[in-house]
Amino acid sequence: MGNNVPVRKLVIGFVATVLALVVAAVGVDFGAAIYAEYRLARTLRTVAALNWDPTAAILGFPFITQARRHQYNEVELRAIGVDHPVVGKASLEATMHHINLTEASWLIRPNAPMHIGKLESRIIIDSTHVGRFMGIDDLLVEAPSRETNDPTGGTTESGISSNQGLVFTGTPRAAGIDKRVSVTVDLSITGEDHSTLVMTATGVLTGAGTADQPVPEDKTAAVLAEFSSTITGQRLPFGIAPTSEGARGSDIIIEGIAEGVTVELSEFRQT
Repeated sequence: MGNNVPVRKLVIGFVATVLALVVAAVGVDFGAAIYAEYRLARTLRTVAALNWDPTAAILGFPFITQARRHQYNEVELRAIGVDHPVVGKASLEATMHHINLTEASWLIRPNAPMHIGKLESRIIIDSTHVGRFMGIDDLLVEAPSRETNDPTGGTTESGISSNQGLVFTGTPRAAGIDKRVSVTVDLSITGEDHSTLVMTATGVLTGAGTADQPVPEDKTAAVLAEFSSTITGQRLPFGIAPTSEGARGSDIIIEGIAEGVTVELSEFRQT
């Protein structure tokens, strides 16, 4: 047993050295990723004229390997509370998959082209700002009840509901109603540049999970008209054309998904 002590010490020392090298390598990789994300966020803030730093995440490990080959697996960008000329405030999101940075450098220069395998682009408007735009200060937007109750389907990969049967709840005072009512609303995109969101109220809802407030027949048309509106200027980050619109939580989201596109960081904010 005594003869094994030097061997055991040697093995322990070797393992400790390897572990220290691994920890150091992971630390260096983590630090490089943080620096790249910080630089990306600062650059995006500048080129998009944002009031504060957006969130930038470069996903995948190890980072340094991705940076050396100028190919990131996935990058997520998110700017919250961006000034919007139509609705006041909106949030912008973009998820990029398989980004070729050969012409952009690993720090992603603002006007250098990025070749992207798949790009998901979103503009998000919360219930508060949708309601203010419509003149319904207490508006709450919810996904269609059939999808809220069914976690297995009915939404896109990013969690957006379908565009039909959303539930809008609020007080339509302009229609002469001083109590909260719930209505179903369908969403669609129109306009030559596909940047106009149309919200069309289709009926009054009562029962569980709603305001459960009936509307007199002679005021139904006015109530539906108050919950219907058109919001222009909904241009998605990087100019991607919308492919779906719906709700996620209490937000309205317009999303566009494109494959095989080339964009520049300076094109993130379109309004």
